[in-house]
Amino acid sequence: MNDRPILRTAAVALALAFAAACSTTRRLASDEVLYTGVGKIRIEPDSGVTVSPAAASAAREPLSVAPNNPLYSPYVRTPLPIGLWAYNYLYTPREKGFKYWFYKRLAKEPVLISKVQPSLRAKVAEQALENHGYFGSRAADTLLYRKRGRKARVSYRLRVAPPWHYEGIAYPTAGGALQPLLDSLRSTSLLREGAQYNLDTLTLERRRMAQSLRERGYYYFRPEYLEYQADTTLSPRGVALRLNLKSDAPVVALKPYRVGKVTVRLTDPKPGRPDTLRLRGAEVIAQRPMRIRPRLLSRALTLERGELFTVGAQDRTLTNLNKLGVFRSVSLNVAPVDSLRGSDTLDVGIDARFDYPLEAALETDVTSKSNSFLGPGIAFKVSNNNLFRGGEVLSVALNGSYEWQTGNKRSGGRSSQLNSYELGLNATLNVPRLLVPQSMLRRQRYPGSTSFQLGADLMNRPDFFRLVAFSGSMGYNFRTSPYSRHALTLFKLTYNKLLHTTEEFDRTMDENPAIAMSFRNQFVPSIGYTYTFDRTYGAAGNRRLVWQNSFTSAGNLLAGVLRAFGEKQPQELFGNRFSQFVKEVSELKFYHRIGRRNNWLAARLLIGVGYAYGNSEVMPYSEQFYIGGANSIRAFTIRSIGPGSYRPPAGDRNGYLDQTGDFKLEANVEYRFAILGKLGGAVFLDAGNVWLLKKDPKRPGAELKWKGLLDEIALGTGFGLRYDISYLVIRADLGIGLHTPCPDPDKRGYYNLSSFRDGLGFHLAIGYPF
Repeated sequence: MNDRPILRTAAVALALAFAAACSTTRRLASDEVLYTGVGKIRIEPDSGVTVSPAAASAAREPLSVAPNNPLYSPYVRTPLPIGLWAYNYLYTPREKGFKYWFYKRLAKEPVLISKVQPSLRAKVAEQALENHGYFGSRAADTLLYRKRGRKARVSYRLRVAPPWHYEGIAYPTAGGALQPLLDSLRSTSLLREGAQYNLDTLTLERRRMAQSLRERGYYYFRPEYLEYQADTTLSPRGVALRLNLKSDAPVVALKPYRVGKVTVRLTDPKPGRPDTLRLRGAEVIAQRPMRIRPRLLSRALTLERGELFTVGAQDRTLTNLNKLGVFRSVSLNVAPVDSLRGSDTLDVGIDARFDYPLEAALETDVTSKSNSFLGPGIAFKVSNNNLFRGGEVLSVALNGSYEWQTGNKRSGGRSSQLNSYELGLNATLNVPRLLVPQSMLRRQRYPGSTSFQLGADLMNRPDFFRLVAFSGSMGYNFRTSPYSRHALTLFKLTYNKLLHTTEEFDRTMDENPAIAMSFRNQFVPSIGYTYTFDRTYGAAGNRRLVWQNSFTSAGNLLAGVLRAFGEKQPQELFGNRFSQFVKEVSELKFYHRIGRRNNWLAARLLIGVGYAYGNSEVMPYSEQFYIGGANSIRAFTIRSIGPGSYRPPAGDRNGYLDQTGDFKLEANVEYRFAILGKLGGAVFLDAGNVWLLKKDPKRPGAELKWKGLLDEIALGTGFGLRYDISYLVIRADLGIGLHTPCPDPDKRGYYNLSSFRDGLGFHLAIGYPF
């Protein structure tokens, strides 16, 4: 009889009993009560009353106080309150030594009922409801004691009265040129008769009017110069509202101003003799030779003498100067009020300090790639940050890295530990504007950039191959809204050449002609476009949606040109066949904060498809899809599953080369929660696989078929730890396999792994998986 399961169960039971026995109120005074969270928040509207989601959220916010070690704030605590245990059992009066250090690191002061002040918070909740128009609402709190009165939860009950509405809205009266402006703002008012009273809307309306006036030359106008008067006696639950100009509003706030003299002072890091240069509408004081092209500087200055002085033009000038990338600091000063003396113009002074043009950086880091390779890297980069006196940045970087693959075993128990190193020399020229016709720039609201790249990279995979890749590209990066980014690669040319292969690698290629074609020496001429939508929204910015869609077309334009000149397939470029394919990848990510702490639910859906045709039978190996690894299905090592239900022959340690595909489907869900301080945890569920779009006799079961598709989707779960050290996150994940796509004759159920150990994958990585 095996006693090990019994002993394990007994040990777990003993540990749980010990944890339950540890007191969390040991050091509390006799009159102190430990706050253990919210029992319930009941919102009970009067008959016929509907509470808006915004009002309900505002009322709940002051009541939702997190207890110690919340798991689902503010309702559920973790069963292991480590911070409270440390506070009660590790306390030492001596402020030195290991015990004191350990205490300071772990202990958390208890959250007490006296600190939470439930009755006061109930009053704040009442005020929040009144701010949304529910005047006369009432909130009450109830303490739910336990452990002989040493602990208590708090339940709240909110009775919501009927809302009040606007009945009549009057706008300010003023003399002179200000009155027509005030009348024009009324048509776009945020306030409407019959709408529900809302303090936030009243505040926003004052800000909107002040901002609109400042955009029309009333530079010194402020929201506080407007005041509301409300009359609630005219009708039941009706508010007659009047917006007035304060009688003590300063005279300077009630008159428009125009741009006066504009003076720009440019300062070099090294002092020198200044000189004066006249630009259109501005005077520039700078050292000779001037380190910025006058035309570029003039284009950045949107404040023109004689024009109305607007906050928008002021902000655009500062933004334009900062985005040139040549200044260390930029400040803009407007003539003070006491110096105006009845003038209707504002003199502007701009001080800009040049940054050092040359910059050298040595970086060492630990990289974690989507293919599960982890390792140290070093990069030395030299940059000229103002090459042609227009903010152009030329960077030359020499980098090297050594990496190893994380994960324990591949499916079937085969080892997949691979070591590699890479060396690269890359030069990049980034121009902080779009090099396009001027007529197109006039319609551009957000600044863009143009980039050029040339580089060479050497990759070495011991026991397999050594490959060199030369690349060059040119593209644009720009925005069309605060949420939409675009990256357009007008041209990219990559040349891959195998410098050395081993007999083992050659034998594998002979056995897999389709894989061999993807490794051949070849050119990859391509164009590409990537669109990214990234928006944070919600009442407190607690939701984020990211959608990235990228499209790549390789060899098609070149093939069309060569075909026009009569060259038949297979076509070649400089004596080497070039690739021809199209590739589309769409990735959707959603993040939702749960509770007031840093607990997040994250989800991702990725679909990718690539198709080779014409001049190519298969896509280059670097462009094919794979699955598994630290940032994919974490229960399986990189390229250890797929394509489809295909399983490489047993004992083939090069089988991972076969496990790529033309179509990829992947979905991930992860709940990230705080544990203690900077330490967090996560539980996750991963699913997906890759397939071939063309049948390959060497890889049976790899072709995409809709029948039986669900059985060919790998599934894994697991848990992990994350340690956030501000500038990076160190992550450790343990994946647990639940289902593999390849059939197992010994396991006919959904759980078809040969053993529990075969379904374990451990990954140490940098950053979040998605």
